[in-house]
Amino acid sequence: VQLQASGGGLVQAGGSLRLACAASGRTFSSYVMGWFRQAPGKEREFVAAIRWSGGSTYYADSVKGRFAISRDNAKNTVYLQMNSLKPEDTAVYYCAATTYYTDYDRSFRYPSWGQGTLVTVSS
Repeated sequence: VQLQASGGGLVQAGGSLRLACAASGRTFSSYVMGWFRQAPGKEREFVAAIRWSGGSTYYADSVKGRFAISRDNAKNTVYLQMNSLKPEDTAVYYCAATTYYTDYDRSFRYPSWGQGTLVTVSS
């Protein structure tokens, strides 16, 4: 499984960004795709996840109502639309893939990871 994250950048507080995670290497219909983030000096934390088949979505409380995860089956790509960004959203964002349907918010359940993309939100 290969994952390529993109779309990070510098944005002002209140702005929006859309991250993309292009997946390749196998059929992903049985996968859960997740987004995690890691701020400087902090542990990696769960942001959002989506079941490739069926499209069920899950969010961390800190981003619920502001972020939206989605997938494009034809492009094998998962997106994270981030709105109303706050300085505390600043982090390196990683996409990840797993075949586990439980513990989707636990990073140890994800064996495959992309390289990360930096999101910086200025105040």
